[in-house]
This record gives sequence, C-alpha cells and structure tokens, in this order.
Amino acid sequence: MNWINRIPPKIRGILRQRETPDNLWVKCPESGQMVFYKDLEENQFVFPGSNYHMRMTAQARLDSFFDAAKYEKVAVPDVPLDPLKFRDEKRYSDRLKDARGTTELEDAVLIGEGELDGRPLVAAVQDFRFMGGSLGMAAGEAVITGMLHAVARKSPFVMFAASGGARMQEGILSLMQMPRTTIAVQRLREARLPYIVVLTHPTTGGVTASYAMLGDVHIAEPGALIGFAGPRVIEQTIREQLPEGFQRAEYLLAHGMVDMVVHRHKLRETLSRLCAMLMDARERRRPAAAAAKGYVAPGRPRINGSALDGDTMESLVRATDGQAIMAEPVQDEERFDAQRLEARGRREADAKAKAKPPAKDSART
Repeated sequence: MNWINRIPPKIRGILRQRETPDNLWVKCPESGQMVFYKDLEENQFVFPGSNYHMRMTAQARLDSFFDAAKYEKVAVPDVPLDPLKFRDEKRYSDRLKDARGTTELEDAVLIGEGELDGRPLVAAVQDFRFMGGSLGMAAGEAVITGMLHAVARKSPFVMFAASGGARMQEGILSLMQMPRTTIAVQRLREARLPYIVVLTHPTTGGVTASYAMLGDVHIAEPGALIGFAGPRVIEQTIREQLPEGFQRAEYLLAHGMVDMVVHRHKLRETLSRLCAMLMDARERRRPAAAAAKGYVAPGRPRINGSALDGDTMESLVRATDGQAIMAEPVQDEERFDAQRLEARGRREADAKAKAKPPAKDSART
C-alpha cells in the first residue's frame, strides 16, 4: 500500500485546501500582458508594458499618497440609510450591505488627513468598487466634511474623483448633493486654500457636473474617461461618429478641459509641488487681502481697481524671459462708470444746444 494513502483524512483535507488565489495574476485589458499581482501592487497598479492605469482602492490610494502611508481617517456624520425605501431587483439597503462587506468602507468616499512631503493636507478618494463610486447623501456628506475640515485646518484639499454619477436609488436627494458640494468648494475659495482635483478612470455624470470640475487645478491620469454622458449615449443622440479618443484624458487636455495629464508615478511629486506653490502664494497675498478691504500701501500701482502684485508679475517676467506684458495702471477718471458717462453725455448735449444759433424767422411782416 502506498504510504500516501495512510495519511489521516483531516491532514489530507488541509493539504488539498491549498489552491491558487484568483488574483495571483492580473491580465492587462489593453495588451493582454499577465503580471504577478504583488509586482502590480508595488508598481501602483500600472502595467509596466502598456502603462495602463488600473483602478485603485481608496485605501491603496491614500497609502501611496501620504508620507509613509500614515494618515488619519476623518469621521463623517451619519445620514439616513434608505430614505426612499428603494427597491428594484434588490433592496437598496441590501446593496449597501453588500458593498460595505466587499469594500470595507461605509460609503463611496474615504477622507484622510496626513502629510505630503511634510506639509499638512486633507484628501478624499472615491472608490469605484462601492456602487460605481456613485454620489449619494453619504458620499456628498463625506466630500463636504473633507472640504470643511481642510478649511478648519487651513490646509490644501485634494480630491481623487472616480464615479459613474449620481446614485439613482436616492433620487432627488442624490442630485441635491451637487449644489451642496459646490457651496463647500466656495468655502475653500473664500479661505484661499488650494483645491486640486485628480480625475481618474472613470469620472462621469453628476460628479463631473459639480465638484470634480470646480478645482483650482485639474489633473487627469492617462487614459481616464472623463465626461458627463457616455460616448455611446452621445453617438446615439447626435447620430454621428465621435472622434478617436473622445472624452479621454489626452483629448480633454488638447481641448483645454484639464490642465495636465500626469502619470501615476509622478502624481505625488506633482501634487506636492502644486500645494507648496499655491500655499506659498497664499501667504504672499495676505497684504493684498488688506488692500481689497480699503488699505493700499502708499505709491503702490493699481490695475483695474486692484493693487498690483509685484511678486506675481516679476515671477511671470522671469518665467517668460521678459516677454510678459506689464499692464499699465488705469487712472480713476479713465475707468468705466455708467453714471459718469451718462452725466458727461448730458453735459455735451446741453453744450451743443447752447452753441447752436437760433433759427431765423423767415416770415415777413
């Protein structure tokens, strides 16, 4: 008898349970290249041959973004779970339960606070695994909480957007998150804090129509699909063939919809440089804020009613090798004033009427 047959059944069962994991190898959707999962993870989920950027989970994104993968999660207020008691093929509450079990997230947006090259920063990540990263009440509340937290901390806010749009299971309550998040963006602007948006694959629907396109700087990952309606819907509506690469990051860059397309390996250093530059500019412009309230340093020139920022113009001249055109200050009497213009018109009309000689009487007596 073979000695293998004498192994106790329990031990034999343990040996048989060692199977190959499903995600041991990952296939590139573009080139078909097979890459070991651990190697792909170390490469920030970018295929080395084709440079195809895979989706990243929210946890993996924040780990690769913050210094030493250290950050604190920002707590988000609770919202009603299923206010409309929505049900299609499945209960909405059951869908939420399944998504939370799969992603280990409370909802589609995760907020983290940490440091980027030693500078405090707040970041939000939309996880496409959670019901397509759709925007509902919980996700909208998370975005707003992250922005207001950045205002309280006086730190930049970075948004990694990835969404299919508004969450239909919440109806009008989902659409209401678009103006709510827009108001939160305005709070960042009033505080003069940088708001940088990173558009990842895909970013569509109501997210694109709200906070994803309201940033100070818009960065897109290579090949990301960015738009409102999908290409197929647009083709069926206009009944025309769309150009190649339509709604892709590179196409939008060529047409001025995004500011830059950055490879994921260079994304961290690009965001660090932008945050440092914008925060330094914020510190330099504090005297300009006082000037806007009525105080202007003696002898400081003005452009269109605002004190001229000499540092900004000087840096612009250096960057363009002296080719920048300096605007000339406009005097107060040269500025457009509707009332003054109307009064001057009346004076000129009166002067003409007085200068006009009286009409001669042709009637003879």
